[in-house]
Amino acid sequence: MFYATFVKKMLQRIKAINKRKLLLAFIIILIAIQAIRIDKTNPSSESSKDFITVLNPPQEIASILATSCYDCHSNQSKYPWYTKIAPVSWWIKDHINEAREELNFSVWGDYSDKRKKHKLEECFEMIEEGEMPLTSYTIIHKEAQLSENQKKLLIDWFKAMEQNQQSDSK
Repeated sequence: MFYATFVKKMLQRIKAINKRKLLLAFIIILIAIQAIRIDKTNPSSESSKDFITVLNPPQEIASILATSCYDCHSNQSKYPWYTKIAPVSWWIKDHINEAREELNFSVWGDYSDKRKKHKLEECFEMIEEGEMPLTSYTIIHKEAQLSENQKKLLIDWFKAMEQNQQSDSK
């Protein structure tokens, strides 16, 4: 009986020590990874190739695009304070890189007619399906949330531009 109680107490002490060591290791790692910074430099681009410049949308559309889309899908990303904290900064940088790869409004003028048409189609589909802007973005950036009216405006405009692109490429 004494032996069992002794072993039990020792195991509890070891668990407590291990929890403290684990917590300490976690804190040390969290502090150490702060030294690994992301590159916040936006790539340069010619304004003459920018989506808004090329397509010249109505001011309301341009404003919605700039507020709800350009932060991830252009070379005009703004990096808020929380992008100074790893590993959050790594996740955001990866998200921006992937978004630019998928659609970069800053280099719209470099896209082929076929790609432009496809991207316009994807734009209205993603908005219709509620996939864009991402919820993870709009939770923090309330101004990027689209009202039903803004969604309709964007969808109708993207569809019209896609039809124009189709007509121009024939």
